[in-house]
Amino acid sequence: MTGLRDGDLIFLVAGEPSGDALGAKLMAALKRATGDRVRFAGVGGERMAAEGLTSLFPLTDIAVMGLTEVLPRLPTILSRLRLTARAVWDMHPAAVVTIDAPSFGLRVADRVRGAGMPLVHYVAPQLWAWRPGRARKLAGRVDHLLALLPFEPEFFGKLGIDCTYVGHPVLEEPVIAGAGDAFRRKHGLSAGAVPVLVMPGSRAGLAGRMLPVFGEAITKLAERRPGIHAIVPTVPGTEAVVRQQTASWRVPHTIVSTVEERREAFAAAAAALTISGTATLELAVAGVPMVVGYRVSKLTEFMARRMIEVPHVAMPNLILGRAAVPELLQDDCNPERLAAEIEKLLNDGAGQRADLAELCRRLGRDEMRASGVLPSDRAAKVVLEAIRRRPAA
Repeated sequence: MTGLRDGDLIFLVAGEPSGDALGAKLMAALKRATGDRVRFAGVGGERMAAEGLTSLFPLTDIAVMGLTEVLPRLPTILSRLRLTARAVWDMHPAAVVTIDAPSFGLRVADRVRGAGMPLVHYVAPQLWAWRPGRARKLAGRVDHLLALLPFEPEFFGKLGIDCTYVGHPVLEEPVIAGAGDAFRRKHGLSAGAVPVLVMPGSRAGLAGRMLPVFGEAITKLAERRPGIHAIVPTVPGTEAVVRQQTASWRVPHTIVSTVEERREAFAAAAAALTISGTATLELAVAGVPMVVGYRVSKLTEFMARRMIEVPHVAMPNLILGRAAVPELLQDDCNPERLAAEIEKLLNDGAGQRADLAELCRRLGRDEMRASGVLPSDRAAKVVLEAIRRRPAA
């Protein structure tokens, strides 16, 4: 029993490209679980569109982060918030699933709280890292949390918030044998080329801020290490910025823009220079050793330092509880230091690869392989159970 009635739809809200990837996997899992009897509406990107969602507006309208990025876009963001909430009230879906990006998704949940459908938030907010006292406010905002990390249900459960660990869908990305060689052939990389991923983020503002630093770091690395070939994955919201800023790079580089090419690039890469975020877990699953670099505005830094209550920012380090991955933040995120850390990995990345394998075990990869049940299938089951338990109309 799925709980779905004829004509029911599920309203999904993703606020950024990483949420779009999660949403697409969830949509596919919901279709599998219901025999394709489910309809969708809401907000998403190209990957959710491929699963059948017609977004209310482009994801790039709201995919911003940090005070200096948000403030100029605030009128647009508020307009999209009102539009999204109004659509929920008008469509009256069987359930609303907000995906990551809590600053937007949970505000949508606030505005539709009385509409009579279950509210599920996919990706428990990292409130254990950012002012844990704020977590209690979640109890009145959503009916259920879907957690990607194994320790989160206990944290939220102590606060009276229903939370289910479903596992991280990043584990579902297959590592395809021979994909690295295929990437080299397709893009004409020589046998001596050393591919290094450069991942400046999935938001245009963030990519524009990080690319000059990352580009100079790669240039310094190439001066020390022959054969460096940069690979820069993009999404629709950042491709123009990436192409513009990499046009003057003297280091050979390849820009990839599709999901398939991204997977092939991960398989080919010897190391990666990346911002923090979901990308670090994608790299971990692919076994690519990495260096994390990140810069924010001075105002954002000032506020973040007052709120952060954990010693690390990179997800692999947070989950493992140690500095397995180098983190170079703010002034430390400079080309010289970034290049030096990547060079260390190219010389010997075995230690970090072992840490990343342990990370994947902690995320539940062995259990997923043994059971054959995907994290997105578990998430779909929770959503459908919430629909089944909803009060009769």
